Amino acid sequence: MNGLTRNDIVLVVDDSPDTLSLINDALDAAGLDVLVALEGRQALTVARRIRPDIILLDAIMPNMDGFETCSALKEDPSLASIPVIFMTGLTDTEDVVRGLECGGVDYLTKPINPNELLARMKVHLSNARLTSSAQTALDSTGQNLLTVAEDGQIRWATPQSYALLAKAKIDSDLQQTLLAPQLQQWLGHQPQPNQELKLKDLDYPLSVRLIAEQGEGETLLKLVDGGRPTGASMLKEQLSLTERESEVLYWIANGKTNREIAEILSMSPRTVNKHLEQVFPKLGVENRTSAAGIALRLMATE
Repeated sequence: MNGLTRNDIVLVVDDSPDTLSLINDALDAAGLDVLVALEGRQALTVARRIRPDIILLDAIMPNMDGFETCSALKEDPSLASIPVIFMTGLTDTEDVVRGLECGGVDYLTKPINPNELLARMKVHLSNARLTSSAQTALDSTGQNLLTVAEDGQIRWATPQSYALLAKAKIDSDLQQTLLAPQLQQWLGHQPQPNQELKLKDLDYPLSVRLIAEQGEGETLLKLVDGGRPTGASMLKEQLSLTERESEVLYWIANGKTNREIAEILSMSPRTVNKHLEQVFPKLGVENRTSAAGIALRLMATE
């Protein structure tokens, strides 16, 4: 993978005309589209109007410096995944660490070497595309998934998760003040996969289920809709089945035989089969395997 394409949009944020000119010439020669901002607030406005693929950000600027700007970018879900490369004359370790801690992926000291800059950009754009592909795949599954940092802050979430948070009236402020502290405390106790936390003090019932540790201090969680029917009740509601039909389908989806289902539901295997004969035409399928597949797809979003 090349890492740079002619469709890439680069936002350069710097209050130095000389630096802007140097970088613009180098990026233009590489065939990239360049956007320019002179300070942080302007950069945020530009980024929200025309989402760039990568941002080159000066650390020291008037009004809003690069560190504040980067933090603001990472707090915006629509911009948080954009890689940010810091550019500055600062060389102190403390400043380097600060830039990385607020969300930067790399750090270049001035004067900028154009060849080195392009090489670094290729790496980070390639990484961003790989991450974006994985997240797009997750988005398309309809899953309520999100990743959170050790402090409980949301790093990434599927559109379905943001919609569910909005249903619970959790805006960006409540994510910081209400949601993050609960998640931080829970994660501090090192929960195991599939353990759940019921979130407190919400207008709508939500829980989170731990899926896996992602590395680099991030944890993959599933957001669980506490107001949504689950199991057989959910199948009854979603597929317009009777209570008994939904119970039979639920156990079919869980791999049970007709005889096992009969024992669980205290009915005869013949009655189980009669229920299935009603379920198949309602679902537009011809066999139990296809019926189970429909049920499993619905239950996967629980």
